[in-house]
Amino acid sequence: MVRTTPPRPTDVLALVPELARQERTATRLHPRPGAPMAADSSVGGPMRWPADEPWPTCRSRQHDAYALVRPDEERRRRAVVAAAWGRDYTTEEQAYLRGIWEARQRERPVVGRDPVPLLPVAQLYARDVPDLPCPPGTDLLQVLWCPLDHPDEELPAVLLRWRDSAAVTDLLAAPPEPELLAADYLPNPCVVHPERITEYPSLSDAPAAAEERIRTWDVDDQIRYQYDLSVAPGWKVGGWAAPWTFRDASPVVCACGATGEPLLTVDSTEWDGGTGSWRPTEDDDATDHADAVGVTIGRAYTMQVYRCPADPGHPAIPVMQ
Repeated sequence: MVRTTPPRPTDVLALVPELARQERTATRLHPRPGAPMAADSSVGGPMRWPADEPWPTCRSRQHDAYALVRPDEERRRRAVVAAAWGRDYTTEEQAYLRGIWEARQRERPVVGRDPVPLLPVAQLYARDVPDLPCPPGTDLLQVLWCPLDHPDEELPAVLLRWRDSAAVTDLLAAPPEPELLAADYLPNPCVVHPERITEYPSLSDAPAAAEERIRTWDVDDQIRYQYDLSVAPGWKVGGWAAPWTFRDASPVVCACGATGEPLLTVDSTEWDGGTGSWRPTEDDDATDHADAVGVTIGRAYTMQVYRCPADPGHPAIPVMQ
């Protein structure tokens, strides 16, 4: 099923003509619960990973080990919550969830000294995502992360792997999983419904003349430039970077000195609880897909993954925005 972003509630360029040269295309992924295969683009699904290539691990000794859970336990908890959507919990479900909560308060699992296997986060084929900036000879992006906070950004470390999908014929059958992880970093298996849209910069990225005009106009509580007309929320590829919300905007620079470019946006929700103007037309009020992936960044913020435009082999730069 396709997902369609509603038309913007007003004409951006009629209000702010200075943005005429600031248009960028982005691909909204619209992840929804499903059973993707390794041959599919997905969020949280299985990857087309070569059987003879070691599964990547994180060897950092600087993990934040607060409130960790076992992957299977967290999946069972989510299954109980999902089964009860739209109704009251049964007595058995209440007892199970209460027991899980109480156990997590008592137990303080500790991360061992062994390397931590990374988790699959997103697999995207160029055939599905027109805004995917594939290096020559590749048509597949695989995104993995360490499912534990790293203190420098209080985010998981991110690994990007670009591939020629046709060259991967013998697949790894059962990738290892971490023994413990932060529950907020465990994505549900989701199929994606890519949709290409047009975006305009957030206030922090807009030209000075445009920013002044936006601030003069942006007084309508029903339609706000930052939330309704500029950058789409949710998981997406390309486009403009997510707005800076809880801290001042700052340059994102690769270690080589190149300015990072937005590659993947990982969002805590696909639309906000205010106007909800980005809610796809196919999703009605009775459908709870705003947080289908089950990933939460910080206090419901956004993780912007930047890539180095000078060298695709340089490490990804994750930033909470």
